[in-house]
Amino acid sequence: MSLTQRALGVAAALVLSAIPALPAQAAPSADAGDSSFTFGVIGDVPYGPAQVERFPQMVTELNNQDELKFVTHLGDIKAGSAQCTDEYFAAIKTQFDRFEAPLIYTPGDNEWVDCHRVNNGAYNPLERLDTLREMFFNTPGKTLGGNMPVKSAAEQGLPENVTFSKERVAFSVINVQGSNNSLAPWSGLGETVPNGAQLAEVQARTAADVAQLQRTFADARKTNSRAVVIMTQADMFDPFMLSQGAEANPELVSGFRPIVQAIAAGSASYGGPVYIFNGDSHVYNDDAPLAPGSPWLRIYGVDAAENMRRVTVEGAATSNEWLRVTVAPNSSSGNDVLSWRRVPYAS
Repeated sequence: MSLTQRALGVAAALVLSAIPALPAQAAPSADAGDSSFTFGVIGDVPYGPAQVERFPQMVTELNNQDELKFVTHLGDIKAGSAQCTDEYFAAIKTQFDRFEAPLIYTPGDNEWVDCHRVNNGAYNPLERLDTLREMFFNTPGKTLGGNMPVKSAAEQGLPENVTFSKERVAFSVINVQGSNNSLAPWSGLGETVPNGAQLAEVQARTAADVAQLQRTFADARKTNSRAVVIMTQADMFDPFMLSQGAEANPELVSGFRPIVQAIAAGSASYGGPVYIFNGDSHVYNDDAPLAPGSPWLRIYGVDAAENMRRVTVEGAATSNEWLRVTVAPNSSSGNDVLSWRRVPYAS
């Protein structure tokens, strides 16, 4: 999302009152048992020169958290106005390779979808996506940083889409983008409507995302998983879009509709707790956007999914925190499988 949109965050935050809020989560005690584990979540980082300079220190600090089984980066590895150069991508890849824990990264719109912008370098976004895949996902099924086996969707052409399971919790990481899932025209290249190549990419990627979600929920039912965790860059329930009239004009978020419908249907059929972690909108948020009475039910044309909970990680240039997520031991079930807390960086 653009800096202009994010500058309207104060106004957008007022809309949060329209969505059911949930109580803050407290992490379980350290003696929760051997089958409990923790992982870290970051996103929309680094933003701007000062944060780019600090990013190696952030990586070092996360490396010092010995208990993290893995870290997920929810995309946007640069600010929306920064250049999408190979050199910058290579510099971030160098830092990603320093992670001692396995790193699962899903690309954000800032590093490919919005690279058509003149101040980004007026790149073809599909070329930038190909470059990201070559640089960050050249060994499908292998995480960045430390090694952890994951199942990749490389055979569908999306090596960044992965699934894995740990202690009977099913994880599904899918490439879902801001700018209405990449349906916004490439104005920096002189486009006023989405072109054919752009639409073909969106269609193929969205179909792969939906199929992966359906498999994730089906496998979770078969294996009696305790929870399903979905990771995306895009905030498909961005309060800003409510303030911009998404209720009256659902086409503002039409690119997300098939994915939200798959999540709602999967949550209903699975029945257990479902958690979505996303970046994109920059302001920490914890809510239940598909709870009864939510405006998002009408916008996306779905039934309520009370078992689905969403967390937006804090991000962008002013952010100085990461999210520590704790998974309760195998003996735990119900709605308290996952808990989390915001952790400020010391440096």
